[in-house]
Parts: sequence; structure tokens; C-alpha cells
Amino acid sequence: MATFSLFSMATHAALPQDSRRAGGIAVIEVSPTTKSATLDDQPVALVADNNKNYAVVGIPITATTGTHTLKTDQGNFDFNVADYAYPEQRLTIKDQSKVTPDPDELARYHREAVEQNTIYQSFTTPQGNSFPSFVLPAHARFSSPFGFKRFFNNEPRAPHAGLDIAAAFGTVAHAPASGVVVQTGDYFFNGQTVMIDHGQGIISMLCHLSRIDVKIGQTVAQGDAIGLVGKTGRATGPHLHWSISMNNARVDPLLVIPASEKPN
Repeated sequence: MATFSLFSMATHAALPQDSRRAGGIAVIEVSPTTKSATLDDQPVALVADNNKNYAVVGIPITATTGTHTLKTDQGNFDFNVADYAYPEQRLTIKDQSKVTPDPDELARYHREAVEQNTIYQSFTTPQGNSFPSFVLPAHARFSSPFGFKRFFNNEPRAPHAGLDIAAAFGTVAHAPASGVVVQTGDYFFNGQTVMIDHGQGIISMLCHLSRIDVKIGQTVAQGDAIGLVGKTGRATGPHLHWSISMNNARVDPLLVIPASEKPN
């Protein structure tokens, strides 16, 4: 598991929405002396807000309902994950290789997945201990919300682990929060992609870009341009896919943005 220093200070914001479901977030108050916390052996972000201290826990989209345990150096905290039914979504993909890859394409996908998962498992230490401020990386209709049970050409696939924003081709995509660009690349399913480390295991992934305008190691501020919206990879049309990962769990991005950012 990689551990290194993140040198930019995250902008302060309110805590994310506490929504204890698969793909949700649990915001759990902890002792001010707490120095470390884990869920399923993954380090969890610790933040301060209004003179209180919290663990901000990403709940995996595959989490079972019932009791889960946050472990800290000051004791354990049980919390309940509620039952939640995500809707289905059925999409038609013209390029069948993006539904059922051939052996070479599948091998490429597995190599890329290892690369991305290494980043998702990293845990950097920011200066300051507030939860980062988030905004939408583009403003347009939400074409595919988080969590949909997906079928491509009637074949079941993994749940949708991000938010699709149906911005027009060439629209500027922005950094949703300050951080450091830790990966860029052109991936089989995700197309041209940028990954941003916001500190403490909180990672953004922005996919299907037509152009990437940042480099690995570059520090970005919230709102900085990181590329242009496109339809690279597995995409039925131009859009921006935004994933948020916390403690290596993909969570609903709408839980981290303020109500003023959400469309009516």
C-alpha cells in the first residue's frame, strides 16, 4: 500500500452527507486523540469539523446489509448498512468488443485494473485535516446516476460506480476538488482518464475525455481545467464519468457536493 505526502492543502468544506448504504458514506464521530482508522483493513480519512473529529468512511457498493465495524486506535465503532435497491439500466453498445473483450483486450483490461487499484489503495497525508471541498466537474444533465445495475446488450455487468454527466463533446472538464494528478492514461473501458488524489485515500477519476490537459504530479486547484469531455472508451455518446473513491470504496459522488451544486 503506497503512503506519501500530498503537499497542497485541501479547501475546507462541510462534511459529506451521511448515507449508510452500499456505495454510501458513514460519517462517524471519533475521539480527538484518534490517529488511525480502518475499514476492512483499508485506511479511512480522519477529519475535523466544528471542533469535533470524524472518520469519513466509504462503504463499498458490494457491502452487505447489516453491521460493519470501523476499527480505530482508540476502539471500534459498529455501524449499520441499510438495504438499498438501485435501479437497473440497459444500454446498447455497438462495439461488441467493449461488452465481451477478446483475450488480448481482456488482458489489457486486467493490467489497467491493477494499475488503477494501486492508486485507489494509496493513502496520502494532506496539510490540514478538513474534508475537501467538492463541486461538479461539469454542469449538464445526469445521464447515469451512481449505482445502476447495468446490462450491456442484455448482458449483466458490474454496477455503475460513478456519476455520468451528459456534457457536450469538447466541454471543459474541471477538477472537482484540489489535489495532485496521480495518473493519466487511455484505458480500454474508461478511455482517456485523469485521476486526482485529494488526500487520505480520497481519489477522483474522470473518464471518457477527448483531451487531457494535465500531467502526472501536477497540483490542481478546484475548478482548474483538466481536459475536454469526449466519448473515448466504452461510451454510447459524449459524457463525463466521475468516480469518487474513499478507503478504496467507490461511493456516490452526489454525497460529497453541496446542495447548491445539485440540479433541481
